[in-house]
Amino acid sequence: MELHEPELRDVPVTAVLAALADDVRLRIVRTLAEDGERVCGTFELGVSKATRSHHFKVLREAGLTRTRVAGTSRHVRLRRDEIDRHYPGLLDAVLPDREPTNRAG
Repeated sequence: MELHEPELRDVPVTAVLAALADDVRLRIVRTLAEDGERVCGTFELGVSKATRSHHFKVLREAGLTRTRVAGTSRHVRLRRDEIDRHYPGLLDAVLPDREPTNRAG
């Protein structure tokens, strides 16, 4: 099964910002930033399975995550390096507890 995962250069910044504007999706992004790759079903988000799947689809189609299908499991990870390259500082702004990747000094 192949999932649509656009190149970030093809994703308008407004789509990325819209994906990050939702509290549930922002929690997913923060968890992935802290934990690395995780199986989609392991997230406790307080929403139905269908709603959880929708949130992962929005993040994937906005270019924020990559999904690897392994049997019946979907492993998701944050595209941190790519995002930082295309939208410098964006994730640092929404992940305030993380040290900035580029420090002047």
